[in-house]
Amino acid sequence: MSNSDYEKPVHRVAISKPLAVGKFELTFAEWDACVSAGGCQHSPEDPGWGRGKHLVVNVSWDDATKEYLPWLSRTTARTYRLLTQAEWEYAARAGSGAQYTWGDDIGKNRANCDGCGSQWDKRQTALVGSFAANAFGLHDLHGNVWEWTEDCWHRNYHGAPTDGSAWIIACDSGRVARGGSWDFYPYYLGSGIRYGYFANFRGSAVGFRLARTLSP
Repeated sequence: MSNSDYEKPVHRVAISKPLAVGKFELTFAEWDACVSAGGCQHSPEDPGWGRGKHLVVNVSWDDATKEYLPWLSRTTARTYRLLTQAEWEYAARAGSGAQYTWGDDIGKNRANCDGCGSQWDKRQTALVGSFAANAFGLHDLHGNVWEWTEDCWHRNYHGAPTDGSAWIIACDSGRVARGGSWDFYPYYLGSGIRYGYFANFRGSAVGFRLARTLSP
């Protein structure tokens, strides 16, 4: 099965509930606040790039959903979660039908990847806000780090929900990550590209972004 088969069959999805999406991917500063408050037991390793406004990496899907998100929800009295993969793609495209939100050409210095023409390419993550936002005001949905989504990994979209909800059956093969990263080629940054990691995987090219369902 080719990578493009992971995007098929093409199907229409209607996001059924309004939501808020994090402007940036989560940072070390935000995760470290959870550790300091006793809400997170896992203190992710800094690969030597710095903490603070650097994107948090070396956090698994389990770390995000079982430690950080419950803590933040308790602390703020609001329920935070990961994006579903359908919501993620909607946010990444920001109304564009092209490969990337800005078009079909990766261009230069629009994102961070192996071949994006940025100073961070194939070296490390870039600080939040280093690249222009998309039409929705969101940064780094293409490149920098892969972003965990709520969905279980499936090899194609046969049977996928059409209301934008998470596909959470048959999770033995892990969880879906979207967006590509600083050490992947431009192809993997495409809005429709999906990747799968086991839920306990921790790596220097994977992070996450917050989402919250809004009341109608």
